Amino acid sequence: MSPFVLIPGLNATARVYREAIEALWPHGSVTIANTLAGEGMAGIAAAILRGAPPRFALGGFSMGGYLAFEMLRQAPDRVTKLALIDTSARPDTAEASEVRRRRIEQAKAGKFGMVVEQSFPASVHPRRVENEALKAMHREMSLGNGAEAYVRHQEAIIGRPDSRPTLAAIGVPTVVIVGEADQIVPLEVAQEMHEGVAGSRLVVVPDAGHLALLEQPEAVATALASWAMR
Repeated sequence: MSPFVLIPGLNATARVYREAIEALWPHGSVTIANTLAGEGMAGIAAAILRGAPPRFALGGFSMGGYLAFEMLRQAPDRVTKLALIDTSARPDTAEASEVRRRRIEQAKAGKFGMVVEQSFPASVHPRRVENEALKAMHREMSLGNGAEAYVRHQEAIIGRPDSRPTLAAIGVPTVVIVGEADQIVPLEVAQEMHEGVAGSRLVVVPDAGHLALLEQPEAVATALASWAMR
């Protein structure tokens, strides 16, 4: 059985993968990557690789997907399978980078709590914007990482490279999972990755936004279990 390494996203902790861990555990040991060490995408990815098994199946959610692409660049022979969850191979747009920089300045100014509250609505299906349980979970994970990690992660995201040219070189079993109403990574972006990776499977999660792992955990876990058996 192949071990699994799962990478959380921005403002996410190991909690985001709770149901996924239960689904994957029968197929191999599961490690949640620590994204709090290293600088920039390259540095964070290198730190994760240092603590990872010699060979492993790799999953990344949102920012975790950006890091997964970087790990593939650094150590392609170590990755046996790939799961890309609500993420993108595209670089940051100028508009997105401007929003990130504004929120970085707010976080540095001691307004991280406000930043977290502002970021929640776009993270879920529009029907769940007032879901207090999800909102509390999002807040708890964000504050668990803290403002300093948020700033470092946002700066790394702004500087990430375009991973689209590398998609064709991915030759391992790959699943692309996306919430049907993801406002941060729209379906067309997931479709682009699916079409770029030969033999990949695209799973669109109904009634879910960017936080599909938390909004529809059973559906995502089922997709990951199927991927694990490929």
